[in-house]
Amino acid sequence: MKIRDHVLITGGSRGIGAAAVLAFAQAGYDVAFTYSSHPEAACTVLHEAQRFAPEGKFLSIQADVSQSKEVTRAVSTVLDSFGSLEVLICNAGIAQQKLFTDLTDEDWHHMMAVDLDGAFYSCRAVLPAMIRQKYGRILLISSMWGQTGGSCEVHYSAAKAGLIGLGKALAKEEGPSGITVNCIAPGVIETDMMSGFTDEDKAALAEETPVERLGSAEEVARTMVFLAGRESGYITGQVLGVNGGLVI
Repeated sequence: MKIRDHVLITGGSRGIGAAAVLAFAQAGYDVAFTYSSHPEAACTVLHEAQRFAPEGKFLSIQADVSQSKEVTRAVSTVLDSFGSLEVLICNAGIAQQKLFTDLTDEDWHHMMAVDLDGAFYSCRAVLPAMIRQKYGRILLISSMWGQTGGSCEVHYSAAKAGLIGLGKALAKEEGPSGITVNCIAPGVIETDMMSGFTDEDKAALAEETPVERLGSAEEVARTMVFLAGRESGYITGQVLGVNGGLVI
């Protein structure tokens, strides 16, 4: 009988996170995910995962990843329920478009708290158990703007660039413990984060992309499943762009 690995996905109720929950369920993992708000969406994702894999264990946990105590509580809940945790996906994040000169202190600190601090809290919470078992996979969901910087998204770009630095450094530190750490940098992905874009905006972005279309959340999720696999143990400290060639 194949041993089931366990994964915790932060921000799993919508968009890329929801696609990841379903992709890992289909791949044979037991899946826990956090959500900050939208309990109805979280319930829908949970039921979909159970439908895809009736034999699996699935758990949704309300937690604000910008709060250290809530992250610690969520990880403890997962470990108590599953017994072990092999994979962490730091996906929870927010985005905001705003001129740099219009950014407030609150804008900056909230962006860092959710997109960067949340990943720090999550990694710190799961690592003791991963180190003890001498195995783990950590994936940080960055962005192409973390690689190149995005106009009118300076605070978002800075937070996502911070994830890349965190991932590369942590990969060096935790490699001897059998733990790999990688970043995924999505390009323009068709999710609710694109809701503020017009059809004309989306068409222009697709035209700028070498493969001439926007990406899907499912494509990012499949990349996560690959990097989280036990067979991907020689890949660490890397930034894998899922961007249709928009950033090369």
